[in-house]
Amino acid sequence: MISRQVRFASIGFIMALFMAAVPARVDAAGPGADAEQFISSLADEAIKALTQPDSTPETRSQRFRVLLKENFDVKTIARWVLGRYWKKASKVEQAEYLKLFEELLIVTYVDRFSKYSGEHLKVSKSSPSGERDFVVFSRIVRLESTAPLNVDWRVRKKSTGFKIIDVMVEGVSMGQTQRSEFASVIRQNGGKVEGLLVELRKRVSKDA
Repeated sequence: MISRQVRFASIGFIMALFMAAVPARVDAAGPGADAEQFISSLADEAIKALTQPDSTPETRSQRFRVLLKENFDVKTIARWVLGRYWKKASKVEQAEYLKLFEELLIVTYVDRFSKYSGEHLKVSKSSPSGERDFVVFSRIVRLESTAPLNVDWRVRKKSTGFKIIDVMVEGVSMGQTQRSEFASVIRQNGGKVEGLLVELRKRVSKDA
């Protein structure tokens, strides 16, 4: 079974942090300025769309789905998280996995949007990483602690704009954490992707 603390930590934790953020001001010009503005603007959009007091769980779920698809490269993340097992999965298993991966993010974390308590996200700088990627460095200032949380966003420039492909929390890649957890579940089930699908179905059904 997947540990409760790290279960689906990658994108879920990303979104939980992101939806509890406020935009930072981006004044600097340069190659990474657009990436920084993307993170700041998305934070603002998420706050306005998902923390309205009169929003129902269904409305938040719909808005979450739109923001997720428009701003996160979910397919790329999901495939990378599955790692070498992606090629071992059948076409049917791949299709179901992608659907469950996205659905789980929504049903698991949508209720967190109603728990926004004033945390602040502050973008500090960005740095190129490879030909198309930038890492946007930020801090989450938490109300219950004087120590901020360092959160770095890896974004990729695509034809339609920037997409988030990973987040590093205090230097730890959430994508890598989830990849290790998924691989562990598959190994415990004889190396079969179906074992992971069974676990994901349970989670989606439980939280639906």
